[in-house]
Amino acid sequence: MPDVGPALADELLAEARERTDQRLERWACRLEAHDGEDGRALAYALRSPGKRVRPALVLAAYRAAGGLAEGIAGVAAAVETVHTYSLVHDDLPCMDDDDLRRGRRTTHREFGVGVATRAGYRLVAVAAQVLADAARELALPAATLGAMARALFEAGGIEGMVGGQWLDLEAERRRLSLADLIRVHRGKTGALIRASCVLGGIAAGAGPEAAKALRVFGEEIGLAFQIADDVLDATATSDQLGKTAGRDRELAKSTYVSVLGIEGARADARRHARLAVEALAPAGLPAESLAALAGYIVERSS
Repeated sequence: MPDVGPALADELLAEARERTDQRLERWACRLEAHDGEDGRALAYALRSPGKRVRPALVLAAYRAAGGLAEGIAGVAAAVETVHTYSLVHDDLPCMDDDDLRRGRRTTHREFGVGVATRAGYRLVAVAAQVLADAARELALPAATLGAMARALFEAGGIEGMVGGQWLDLEAERRRLSLADLIRVHRGKTGALIRASCVLGGIAAGAGPEAAKALRVFGEEIGLAFQIADDVLDATATSDQLGKTAGRDRELAKSTYVSVLGIEGARADARRHARLAVEALAPAGLPAESLAALAGYIVERSS
């Protein structure tokens, strides 16, 4: 990987947080003003703080493919909205049954299981509206909006996050092989990270070679992200993570740490990050920003 310091990643993440959160706040205000308790739950979920890694990947991929317009922040906000839906449902009692997310009470602890479940489903529709608004702002043709919607909602559905979560639940208290573990996380975590990179390319009008390179980058960095998460779950505190640490062990989940050990998992995360950045070169895509984010993903402390 190129020797890119953390300053660029910090700059990209700060920009992604500011620009994405502005758009999410507008939607939160709109929803809580009209939809009663459901609207308040939607607004609560949308206002959840976060690192905004996926929006940062959208911005970096868009720019790497030659995009310049400010409206790409709307596409980043749509991706973050789908991610938010997944977190609301992931925390439910029928899933990981967690009380804490991003340093505050989970949506179902704040509003109840039924309201949180509905909020998660409704966030998918909100994401579609956010994406459509972004496409109008970017003056993208209907076919391009269709391609972006297909990439985003396939990543969020049975072929992506939902399917991966299903496999993850089935794997509790079972010992998975590394190949099976990769299959789980290419869906559960990797699909939306891959889609973040793909959407940036589509919005920028990337050609076939560039689009393929961004997809491979997303696939590899998606696995690196999950491996780093598994290491953090095993080594960090709840205060550091903003969520309950050690849940993988409590649920007897197979993880990259349980299969490879902590140091082996760290090495594998770095290997996938290196492969991600190397995938950009054949298409001639500038690697600096995406490489900075790749480095952040595998070296982060929360």
